[in-house]
Amino acid sequence: MDIREKIGQRLVFGFPGTTIPAEFAALVREYKIGNVILFRYNIESLPQLARLCADIQELIRGATGRDAFITIDQEGGMVTRLPWDAVNVPGSMALAATGKPENAVLAAEITARQLRGVGVNFNLAPDLDVNSNPMNPVIGVRSFGDDPQSVALFGAKAVEGYKNGGMLCCGKHFPGHGDTAVDSHIGLPCIEKTMDELEACELISFRAAIKAGIPAIMSSHILFPNIEPNGVPATMSRTIMHGLLRETLGFDGLILSDCMVMDAIRRHYGTAHGVVEAMRAGVDMVFVSSNADLQRESAAAALAAAESGSIDARELDGSAERILRAKERWIHPAEPESAGRAEDFAAVARMAREAVTAVRGKACRASEKTFFCGCADYRMTQASNADPEAKAFPEYMGARFGAKFAVCSKDPDEKEIAELVKCADGAENIIFSSCNAHLFRGQLALAAALAEKGVPMTVAALRNPYDLPLMPENAALLAAFDYSRDSLAALADVFSGGDCCGVMPAAL
Repeated sequence: MDIREKIGQRLVFGFPGTTIPAEFAALVREYKIGNVILFRYNIESLPQLARLCADIQELIRGATGRDAFITIDQEGGMVTRLPWDAVNVPGSMALAATGKPENAVLAAEITARQLRGVGVNFNLAPDLDVNSNPMNPVIGVRSFGDDPQSVALFGAKAVEGYKNGGMLCCGKHFPGHGDTAVDSHIGLPCIEKTMDELEACELISFRAAIKAGIPAIMSSHILFPNIEPNGVPATMSRTIMHGLLRETLGFDGLILSDCMVMDAIRRHYGTAHGVVEAMRAGVDMVFVSSNADLQRESAAAALAAAESGSIDARELDGSAERILRAKERWIHPAEPESAGRAEDFAAVARMAREAVTAVRGKACRASEKTFFCGCADYRMTQASNADPEAKAFPEYMGARFGAKFAVCSKDPDEKEIAELVKCADGAENIIFSSCNAHLFRGQLALAAALAEKGVPMTVAALRNPYDLPLMPENAALLAAFDYSRDSLAALADVFSGGDCCGVMPAAL
């Protein structure tokens, strides 16, 4: 390969829409781009996704002579890119709440089958962050929890499942995004931990995943000033990417960047500059997931840096070789028969049911005299996606039990709260759902006002369970961890008198 082709293998670009735009195809041909990332806006259905993946392979093989990595963030739960008629597994914290590490293996195997069925060959999961900060706005239930040993166990089991399924996977976000209160999509987080503190928490799960044979690890756009004093985030830090990950932890797989269009990089360093510095730091594959202008600028900057020697020629060769070796091992023809198996749908429903956890008290038994209230699902962070076709919790439960219901906004004000409290008049019990109420305090105020009605009340947390300690003292508390169709069905079973058997994160 010449320098242009080697740089192209190190870049991962995305595009808008459900077919390949002509502008993107031209960019691929000009800069020999070797890899693509897909998002929910690229996907309408499983057949359409299979056609799109085939078209991507045809484009990139024609431009580069080599197969493409087609990557996706199919973590499960709140980060689910596959269409809603696919088998979408529970999120990481829900899996951990089942208390069964074998569920992490099975969920990864199911995901691998779904992705291989349509031609996606690289899943950007599992999340190995330890969610040690309950106020974390971007990780939360994407993590296996707040206990490092539990995250290490379930993360390693997920790696096992992906290996069983023949799917290239990636642990993220090194060296840890769990102890932040800032979302790196919209800001630049800073973690002022020492190396000893990282070793005692964040690095435990990454060490376990490396021992389990994880083939790829993704960086975080976070400042670690006690590790890297030069004012650059981990993605652009040679001390962290090469020194800590390669040399200290002994990782010899693919190192990936998080997206370089995220504000943590774009606003503070510039995307194109960040791409070059990430490559110089030791990142093998750099993501510029959107914005055609930034993609072209980044490709040109990386090529110029390689041609001038600013990117070391031996390291360029080493990265290209690692990428091509991985492609030879992990890229397989699509296997349509592996997707959408009935037993996989059944297994996902079972895992969602096993995740529902009683935190305090006994849940109300629902009837036509129950009042259901809560907000609809929404996009919490740019990393997540909501199901636009799914029913809101109150609507779902109202239909299921023939009961009165009301859907509130994610952060209701005093006027809305007063109206909703009036709607609860005459109810024999109240079942309220929260969705990150610890971040949107209007939900907490609404729950408190409903509790003053003086009837039995249950609160079900549909995302982060960290909402629950803030809820009224007289309410029974449940954690479901996901706002999904399977989770709603599982909760409906509980409200019909079923038992809960889930296990709470250590912080609760």
